[in-house]
Amino acid sequence: MSDLILSETRGTVALLTLNRPNKLNALNYALIDRLMAILDRIEDDATIRAVVLTGAGERAFSAGADIAEFSESVKRGPDAAAKAFLRRGQGMTARMEAFPKPIIAAVNGLAYGGGCEITEAVHLGVASEQASFAKPEIAIGITPTFGGTQRLPRLAGRKRGLEYLLTGDSFSPQRALEMGLVNRIVPHAQLLDAAFALADRITRHSPLAVARVITAATRGLNVSISEGLAIESEQFARMAATQDTREALDAWLAARAPR
Repeated sequence: MSDLILSETRGTVALLTLNRPNKLNALNYALIDRLMAILDRIEDDATIRAVVLTGAGERAFSAGADIAEFSESVKRGPDAAAKAFLRRGQGMTARMEAFPKPIIAAVNGLAYGGGCEITEAVHLGVASEQASFAKPEIAIGITPTFGGTQRLPRLAGRKRGLEYLLTGDSFSPQRALEMGLVNRIVPHAQLLDAAFALADRITRHSPLAVARVITAATRGLNVSISEGLAIESEQFARMAATQDTREALDAWLAARAPR
């Protein structure tokens, strides 16, 4: 059986490809587990500074959870379904959201259900003109389970988020851009180049500073402004004591590139 996640490294950026094209890159349990194991390895690899995540084939980024598989968990009862399906999916998106290296979704086609929830959770997104998004879980009688009921309204606003959560209707990459799910839309042939160019603009900076910014922003989103400012102060204090900060300041004052 082919690897469920294709992994390659281009310079300091890892390219991960969801690799079930015959199933529209549906997120079965084995794929999610494999993806989490690869992210664990990437987190510990100092040579990798960012991640680009895309889908295999021309049709889908990911059409969502593997319905045939999780329906078997549902038949075993709510506790079994929560353990095997919901917790696994929520753990995946929470891991991506809090990952200390930037993850950029390169959305090459359908991003439905769990595929849309991955796009919501990762730090940045670039969409092909051929991309399409949807929250169709209501059509099979369930709520979104990988964080969609929480992240989509936070990104898009309550009423715009609820429109798609309650109707299950698909929406265009232009609408995804308006709602804050992606940062830009590019021609399909330029998708990976655009995602890597965005990664390169980030990886030129200190990886420690990048991680501190991600942590401050992610943790601060769902607390009061005063609590968020305390988180910001904490991350600044952790960063200010590092050689990276000293070198960046010295380089700025000397009008040279940091080393």
